[in-house]
Amino acid sequence: MSSVKEQILSILKENYVGTMATIHDNKPRSRYMTFFNDNLTLYTATSKDTHKTEDIEQNPYTHILLGYEGEGIGDTYVEIEGKVTESDDEGMKEKVWNEHLEPWFDGPEDPKLLILKIDPEQIRLMNKKGQPPQTLEL
Repeated sequence: MSSVKEQILSILKENYVGTMATIHDNKPRSRYMTFFNDNLTLYTATSKDTHKTEDIEQNPYTHILLGYEGEGIGDTYVEIEGKVTESDDEGMKEKVWNEHLEPWFDGPEDPKLLILKIDPEQIRLMNKKGQPPQTLEL
């Protein structure tokens, strides 16, 4: 049996699209985002001109769901609670850049392109068949 961390890393490696929730006027907002990971740290691309950047300025914490495949109630997924910061790493813009971002940005050098870095504080492994949720505290 692999460790909880190894199972979580496997889910992060195989699943790029998930939901990211922020708070706006004390109400939750969720949206689908594409995530990339470096170990347990997540990165996602967005525009500087979005509501989520305003939300994060007010409250830098987020809740992310990744991994549910839609195959049934027993699908394994992760819940990630973390703190969001803007990444100024130009290399990360190059790493995250892909053709799916072309409709919104002129390339990785586009000044509107913003990389959000999510440092997890807690990750829960959910729906592992026959087991209760398992928490990885960070």
